[in-house]
Amino acid sequence: MRRRSRRRRDRNVFVNLIALVLCSALAGVIVAALVFPVVAMGGLTARSATDAFEELPTDINVLPSPQVSYAYASDGKTLLARFYDENRQDVPITAVAPVMRQAVVAAEDARFYQHNGVDLKGIARAFVNNQRGGDTQGASTLTMQLVRQIFSYSAKTPKEVIAATEDTPERKLAEIKRALALEKTLTKEQILERYMNIAAFGNGAYGVYAASLVYFGKAPADLTLGEAALLAGLPKAPGSYNLANPKGLTAALARRDNYVLPQMVELGYITQAQADEVVAAGAPKIVGQRTPEGCTEVQPPQLNGGFFCDYLKRWWEQQAAFGADTYERLNKLHSAGYRIVTTLDLQAQNAAMANIRKVMDKKKDQHQAMMLAAVEPNTGRVRSLAVNRVFSNDQRGNGLNTNPDKRGMKGNYPNTTVPLLSAGGEVQGYQVGSAMKIFTVVAALEQGLPLSTEIDTVSPYHSKYPVDRNSPAKCPEGPYYCPENSGGKPMGKRDMWTGLGSSVNTYFVPLQERIGAEHVVEVAQRMGLQFHNDEDRKLAARPHQWGAFTLGVTDQTPLEMANAFATLAADGKYCKPIPVQEIKDDKGKPIPGAETDCKQVIRPDVARAAIDAARCPVGDSSQFGKCGGTGTAPDSRGIIGYPIFGKTGTTDDERSATLVISTRQLTFAGFYTDPDWPRTHERFKHPAPGGVNPVVQGALRDAMKGKPAQGFPRPSNRIALGT
Repeated sequence: MRRRSRRRRDRNVFVNLIALVLCSALAGVIVAALVFPVVAMGGLTARSATDAFEELPTDINVLPSPQVSYAYASDGKTLLARFYDENRQDVPITAVAPVMRQAVVAAEDARFYQHNGVDLKGIARAFVNNQRGGDTQGASTLTMQLVRQIFSYSAKTPKEVIAATEDTPERKLAEIKRALALEKTLTKEQILERYMNIAAFGNGAYGVYAASLVYFGKAPADLTLGEAALLAGLPKAPGSYNLANPKGLTAALARRDNYVLPQMVELGYITQAQADEVVAAGAPKIVGQRTPEGCTEVQPPQLNGGFFCDYLKRWWEQQAAFGADTYERLNKLHSAGYRIVTTLDLQAQNAAMANIRKVMDKKKDQHQAMMLAAVEPNTGRVRSLAVNRVFSNDQRGNGLNTNPDKRGMKGNYPNTTVPLLSAGGEVQGYQVGSAMKIFTVVAALEQGLPLSTEIDTVSPYHSKYPVDRNSPAKCPEGPYYCPENSGGKPMGKRDMWTGLGSSVNTYFVPLQERIGAEHVVEVAQRMGLQFHNDEDRKLAARPHQWGAFTLGVTDQTPLEMANAFATLAADGKYCKPIPVQEIKDDKGKPIPGAETDCKQVIRPDVARAAIDAARCPVGDSSQFGKCGGTGTAPDSRGIIGYPIFGKTGTTDDERSATLVISTRQLTFAGFYTDPDWPRTHERFKHPAPGGVNPVVQGALRDAMKGKPAQGFPRPSNRIALGT
C-alpha cells in the first residue's frame, strides 16, 4: 500500500512540474522549452526537450464519430429501427440552444474564448490548487478534450485506443501540440460544435442531440436553462451523473447547482436571480428513456416488423457494396449515420398481420405458425414479412419445443429471433407440397410441350424413378416410385390447366418424367429456389432421378416461393429479393447498394402460359376457357377481386399447408406449419375458417386496396394449344 501511494505521489509531482513550467509560457512552441525541468529529470537537455516537442506531429485525422443509422418504411417517413453502437446524431451548433452552448463552456472551459488551445492560467490554477492539497483539478481545455476524443475514435486497435487516452506526460504533450494546431484550423464555434457532438452524456447517449432526447424527450434547440446546465455537467463523469439513476441525478444536480450555474453567473451568461430560480425549481422532468436500437425494438410495435428488420441486417452483411467483410459492413450500418428507406410497405405489412391475427388469435395450439411473405414483381422488393411471433430474445415465457429431439428445450413461441420466413441458422425451410408443380409446368413449356398436353392420370402411377425400399411410395413390384392422387383415385385425362387446377399428382410425375427432372430442378433454381439442407443438396446434384421433386418434398421458405411466383408475374424476369429502395449517407448523398438486380430467366411467352394455367387453382379464368371448373382454392378470385394466379400446396399427412397467390403488382406466399418441428404429426388445413387460405386471400385483398387492376398478357396459341 505504501509503495502504491508513493507511485501516485511521484506521478502527481511529475504532472505538477509540467504544469508549473507550462504556466509561465506565453504561447506556441515556448511551451516545449519550458518543459525542460521535467524532462531533465530523465537525463535530457533543454535543447533536446524543445526539439522533441517540435517533432511531435500536428496532424489530426478527423474521422466522423459513430452516428445512428435510421431505417424507414417504404413511405420514407415511418421510422422502423435505429442501428447504432453509440447513440449519436451530429447537429450544427445553430440547432443547439444558446444557453446550452454557454453551459458547456462554463462547465468545461471558462476561458475557452480567450486561450489558443492550451489554457496556461488554468494550468497554473490547477497546479496551485493541487499543491495546496485541494480536490485534484485538471487543466484540459475543450480543444484538448476534443483532440483526445478524436484520437480515441480514430484508433483502429485496442493498443491505439489506450495510447490515445492513457494518463502519461507523453500523451499529454502530444495532445497539447495538436490542440494548438487545431485552434489554427477551426474556429471556436466549430470546436465547440464538435465537442458537444462527440461528448458522452451517460445512459447510452452520445452527443447533445441524443442526450436531449434521452433525458428530456426534446431537441437540443428547446432546452431550458435548468436542463442545459444539468446536461453540461454530465461529460465530466457520465457514468456517475446518469440522470436516469436517482443517485446519479442527485450528484448531477449538486454539480449543476454548486458549480455550473455559479460559473455561468461569473461569466455573465446568466444573472444570480436566474441561477437561484433554477436551483429553487429542483430537478426538471427526466424522461430517461434509452433510444431503441436494433430489430427487437422496431417501431411501431403493431407492425411486428422485427423479422423484416432482421432480414434487412442479414441481407446487409452479405452485400459487398457495404464493405470488405461482414464485420466492416455491420460496423458501417451501426456507425455511418445512414438513412435507409426500406421496401417494407405499411399497407401490405398491416394487411398481413391483421389477417394472421384474425385466424391465429383464436387458436389453442399457439405454437403453430402462420407465415406470410410478399414480394413486388419486376423489382424483387420485399413488401412484407409477417408471422404470429414477436421478434424478441426474451424467451422466458415460451412454451416447450414440440420437436422430440429437443425435448425439454424452449420452443419459438411467442418470442423468437429465428429467421422463420427467410432461412438462416437452424431454419432450413418447410415442405411446400404441390405448389412446386408450377416449376414442372414452366420446364415442360420450355421443352416444347403446350398447355394442352394430355396425360391419362392413373393412380397409382408406376414411374421409372428409383426409390428407397422402405419408402411408403414404393411400387409393390419393385423399388420404383409409385405416387398416388389424393384419395387414391385416377382422375382421367388431364392437361396442364386442369392438372394444375385440381393438383393431380399423377399428371405431374409422368410429365416430369417425360421432360427430365433435371430440367424442372434447373428451372426452380433459375427462379430463385435454393436447397437448404444436405439431403436436398445431395439429390439436386443428381436431379434426373429425383422423382418426388415435382410434388414438393424440398424445404423452401415463404420468401423464396413468393419471389419465384413474382418472376412469372414479371413476364419471366427474376429479381433478387431486396429489402432497401434508397440509402443516403449522413450528408444526404445517395450511396450505391439499393439498386435492383434483375435478369430475364424465363421467356415471356412461357411465363404467360404458366400464369394462364395457374389461374385455374385459385378460381380465376384461363384466357382460353380451359380451367374446366377446377380449383383447389376456388374462392380466391372472388375474395381478392383482382386478376390472380397461384397454387396451393399440401405435404404428406398435411404436415404443412401452403398457398401462393399473385396479382401483377404483388405476390403473397403463405405457409402454415410448426416451425419447431416441420415433420410434425399435426395436420394443417387450407380452407376457412382456420386455414392458410383465408389469411393469404385476405392479406392480398387488403394490400391491393386502392391499386388499379391489371390483366395478364395472353400467351400465344402455339404455346397454349400447340397450333
